[in-house]
Amino acid sequence: MTKPGAEHAAAGGAPESPDRSEHKNFIRDIIDQDLKTGKFAGRVHTRFPPEPNGYLHIGHAKSICLNFGLARDYKGLCNLRFDDTNPAREEVEYVESIMNDVRWLGFDWGDRLFYASDYFEQLFQFALRLIGTGKAYVCDLDADQVREFRGTLTEPGKDSPFRGRPVEENLDLFRRMRNGEFPDGSRTLRAKIDMASPNLNMRDPVMYRILRATHHRTGDTWCIYPMYDWAHGQCDSIETVTHSICTLEFTDHRPLYDWFLDALGIYRSQQIEFARLNLTYTVMSKRKLLQLVQDGRVTGWDDARMPTISGLRRRGYTPEAIRNFADRIGVARNESTSDVALLEDCLRDDLNKRAPRVMAVLRPLRLVIENYDDAGLEELDAVNNPEDHSKGVRKVPFSRVLYIERDDFRENPPKKYFRLSPGGEVRLRYAYIIKCVRVVKDKATGEVIEVRCTYDPGSKSGMQQSGRRVKGTIHWVSAAHALEAEVRLYDRLFTVEDPGGENWKELVSPHSLEVLKGCKVEPGLARVQAQDRMQFERLGYFCVDDESREGALVFNRAVTLRDSWAKIERQ
Repeated sequence: MTKPGAEHAAAGGAPESPDRSEHKNFIRDIIDQDLKTGKFAGRVHTRFPPEPNGYLHIGHAKSICLNFGLARDYKGLCNLRFDDTNPAREEVEYVESIMNDVRWLGFDWGDRLFYASDYFEQLFQFALRLIGTGKAYVCDLDADQVREFRGTLTEPGKDSPFRGRPVEENLDLFRRMRNGEFPDGSRTLRAKIDMASPNLNMRDPVMYRILRATHHRTGDTWCIYPMYDWAHGQCDSIETVTHSICTLEFTDHRPLYDWFLDALGIYRSQQIEFARLNLTYTVMSKRKLLQLVQDGRVTGWDDARMPTISGLRRRGYTPEAIRNFADRIGVARNESTSDVALLEDCLRDDLNKRAPRVMAVLRPLRLVIENYDDAGLEELDAVNNPEDHSKGVRKVPFSRVLYIERDDFRENPPKKYFRLSPGGEVRLRYAYIIKCVRVVKDKATGEVIEVRCTYDPGSKSGMQQSGRRVKGTIHWVSAAHALEAEVRLYDRLFTVEDPGGENWKELVSPHSLEVLKGCKVEPGLARVQAQDRMQFERLGYFCVDDESREGALVFNRAVTLRDSWAKIERQ
């Protein structure tokens, strides 16, 4: 079984990558040119800067792979920095989950773990410097008034009536804001730029607000907190990041970041924007994902239907599959939407090579072999992974009474139905050819509750034989030896490819989870552990859920097989 610990790269490192020429994109072209010209003295230093206000999702995974991958391939550095400037929405739980996710994906930041809160004092001093040069002022407009004065895309903004305050008065008020002399929201510190700028971000943006909220690191030390747009560029500068990789929505923010850095006269990183990941049947907004959690539409951030990294991990995704997905979708300048089927294919490709095969029956139907010895028991050889013969074989018990899938029997079969039916024959995987001779029905409902068969003792898998070929092969488990399990069949969370718009909650699929109890699995699964992954033959790839316990096994379907019924080698 696959162990999570075996997936992690060594501390301080990252997964190995093929020659970087295989992953060329416009960002690498920029870095190659910078190295050629000697910009940044030949350094490549990136960062991954999440806000700790939620769990990371698959879109963040793309950014993690990009930033840490660039540092790895160019033998540079990558920081993990939490942009923790809004204590009202940030929690230690999110910080810890983010660190776990980055490590699980196979990356490590070494000794370069930073927080924007590490720089609160320095950012405060930077703000005093801008006030001192007349480039920032304290404003008494409330939030609604600031928005009203800001103007629109077609109309310029209006100057705040407090824009002309003298420097000394601004310095005094800002220090008093820090000292807690004013109510929350009563004053802000704003940059003095251009209220007529066509770029709304340049219309005297707010740099600090008064907010009495306990910070997860600094406690109640501060009652003013920097806005993200004020802190972000300065943090990159303090850490001497060379290439500040952002998504496209930050393109219009870049002039503001550059204005701050130029006004302060400090080191400037190069910001490069790329298209964020959009995925079909998925929402990628942390705000919306939080609503799904709060509304109880999912069981938590790590619900296996969620696109969060923790949800994908719980469902059975591997870090290798996610990294391969990030490589395959590439890095582009223009927005596009990737098909979630590609992500699923990446997981199938990975698990097909590594996942052991086992037999499990999800909807059991009892099958009795009438001409098999009542006390008979055989230990049959079953292949662990046909893609990796070094994995060898395992023993599975075979006896007179078995369970098969209810869908593998039809009393009135349609045309081209090659599974079991009255008078029909199939091969039991790794075992014998059987023939259905009669059925037993529930007297009250008429439902078939038992299939009676005979077997051909000379048709055992692997035996030399002639003239004994059948078209169908089905899987089974021995009734006397089977373990009972709960199996959770996950499907896409939304019913449409693009679940956007105001009514997005109404598009949550009522069929995204089906829980099957009383499933039967082969006895070798008694020793599985959480996060072990395997293929249930003919059914799909599954993962042991975190809630699974000895005697109470729980499996999550990670992904289906490519076809409704996998092609099985006839033995």
